[in-house]
Order: sequence, then structure tokens, then C-alpha cells
Amino acid sequence: GPELVGAPGTGQRGLIQASAIETSNVDLARELVDMIVAQRAYQANSQTISTQDELLQTIINI
Repeated sequence: GPELVGAPGTGQRGLIQASAIETSNVDLARELVDMIVAQRAYQANSQTISTQDELLQTIINI
């Protein structure tokens, strides 16, 4: 929509509240658990690639 320029709290303009913090709708505990799960999956995939690389090197050297 079009911008409204003017003093806060007049007309259809909202108020400005200093030092107000928006309440979070994020479950921090759930996000931390999800991050740990993702990190473990990354580590497992990385180890799989390393093992596969070692096997291929062994096959090449035979």
C-alpha cells in the first residue's frame, strides 16, 4: 500500500514503543535439537565419504 508519512499515533499511524522486544514464536529447544541432529547426519555422511574414498584408493592400488 501507499506509505503514510506523519507523526506516530496520529491518523492511521501506529505508535512507536522504545525498547520493546517482539515475543519469539520459535521453540529454541526444538531448534537446538534439530541442529544437533543435522550436525550428526553431516558427520555420518562425511565419514561415509571418507570410508568410500579409502576403499577406492585400496582398489586402485591393488
